[in-house]
Amino acid sequence: MLFRGVSYINLDAKGRLAIPTRYRSQLEESCAGQLVITVDTDRCLLIYPQAEWESIERRLAALPNLNRQARRLQRLLIGHATECVLDGNGRILLPPPLREFAGIERRTVMIGQGNKFELWDEQTWNECCESWLAEAAEGESLSSELDTLSL
Repeated sequence: MLFRGVSYINLDAKGRLAIPTRYRSQLEESCAGQLVITVDTDRCLLIYPQAEWESIERRLAALPNLNRQARRLQRLLIGHATECVLDGNGRILLPPPLREFAGIERRTVMIGQGNKFELWDEQTWNECCESWLAEAAEGESLSSELDTLSL
């Protein structure tokens, strides 16, 4: 299951997000519409099919919890993980603490990232994109892992 593309979505008055139609049947088939939402250190939300999240959660939980960075990551990602299910109209309810963390009020951008979605406040997304493009224009060097990537 691969998620690609950008979707601009408005939350409804109750904080529900309508998953784009093109993904709904795929999510129903692969995970019975069961998703997990958590936070990301970039101040966006991550939305995973439940089985995909469970695999990641096991790896996170196996990190050495005496390592401060690992513990912080566990606290953020596992601590904020919230299960949700697509309703009959293909919507999920975004809990207020998660919306607050990501600064999401109404207008959002959903980005397919292969095995998951990122959900951003639209203004934050636009600002980050501008910043990333400016960094690229300034010639910021790539890490060694990316040196061999060819597009």
